[in-house]
Amino acid sequence: MSVQVEKLEHNMAKLTIEVPAEELEKAIDKAYVKVKNSVAVPGFRKGKVPKNIIEKMYGKEVFYEDAANILIPDAYEKAYDECEEEIVSRPQIEIVQVESGKPFIFTAEVALRPDCELGKYFGVEVEKIDAEVSEDEINADIEKERENSASVEILEDEAIAEKDTAYIDFKGFVDGEAFEGGEGTNYALTIGSHSFVDTFEDQLIGKKTGDEVDVNVTFPEDYQAENLKGKAAKFEVKINKVERKHLPELDDEFASEVSEYETFEEYKDSVKKKILERKEKEIKSAKEDAVIDKIIEDAKMDIPDIYIETMAGQVVNEFAQQLSMQGLSMDQYYKFTASNEQMMIEQAKPQALKRIQTRLVLEEIVKKENIEVTAEELDEEYKKLADAYRMDVDKIKEMFGEGDRAEDFKKDIAVQKAITLVTEKAVEK
Repeated sequence: MSVQVEKLEHNMAKLTIEVPAEELEKAIDKAYVKVKNSVAVPGFRKGKVPKNIIEKMYGKEVFYEDAANILIPDAYEKAYDECEEEIVSRPQIEIVQVESGKPFIFTAEVALRPDCELGKYFGVEVEKIDAEVSEDEINADIEKERENSASVEILEDEAIAEKDTAYIDFKGFVDGEAFEGGEGTNYALTIGSHSFVDTFEDQLIGKKTGDEVDVNVTFPEDYQAENLKGKAAKFEVKINKVERKHLPELDDEFASEVSEYETFEEYKDSVKKKILERKEKEIKSAKEDAVIDKIIEDAKMDIPDIYIETMAGQVVNEFAQQLSMQGLSMDQYYKFTASNEQMMIEQAKPQALKRIQTRLVLEEIVKKENIEVTAEELDEEYKKLADAYRMDVDKIKEMFGEGDRAEDFKKDIAVQKAITLVTEKAVEK
């Protein structure tokens, strides 16, 4: 196999990859094995038609597409490994030659890692933000804990009131027809949460366990589902159970039950301290982002569109992984949001661009400032991972090994050191 690399404008390159003719013949044989069971020829049992007979009937090129698809992944992977340039995008493949007895030739157009020309990166000016905690914020956190500590009473004959939770079966109809997504079983609906459309929750106030109610609502004009925008709907609702929370008094007894403190005042002070620590972390993160934004503004980078699109695909894949941890698939998400993969990629492009720009400027700072990661710093980061995942440090090290994963991990640590360095040298005004 041979690879030729032609550099193009805007940090693009074209790889011309040539695979020997004998490899193409092997791929054609594999393609024949793949399709022979689906070819019907009079006088032959299915799956027993000789290759030359199929080629005579349909032409030699009948196997070319499948053969190309067999060859391209491995050939491109080898070309990627051989290429001395740093490829940062998915390839755009174009077949140049596929013909029995001749080498198989295709091109792969790819983006190369752009150079980054830094401007000012030490002493950039950012807005100073002080961490302050208001009484309302303290009370809001305490109220959350109070809600978590509430006792629950199941109502038998009492009417539903604001803040009660009703467990309901419901089915929605528009113009007399049930609509998709408008049905639920034993759904826990907190009255006053405004999680259901229009006045749905208000119409359950005063009703009791066991009641069956018709709830009439109108979907808003900007509702996400096109078929429901501005439509009047009727929901048939059955109330299965009603729960009412009883909140504890905010006193010393409450404080001792929800914390390590004996008095309510001590507990309140601890809540303030936690909020302050949280805000300081948020301010630190916001300052880092502001500093990086300023550095990006003053830097020069020529980033190919295909690089941004590739990174946007990674952003969407990460989102899909997060969804799967919650038990949802992307197909379900697309259905709920009336979107699709390409729409998601387009929406992710600004985030992808910022991610690329951030990495390029920080890696360039690492290089310019000769930032290195010591063995002690690497061990410390391994230990943090081990603590986070409750694993043995040696097991974490074994997972990273000594190859590309370990090097990428070291690069990440160096980049974080660069963030700390430029943030410390920033000027707050």
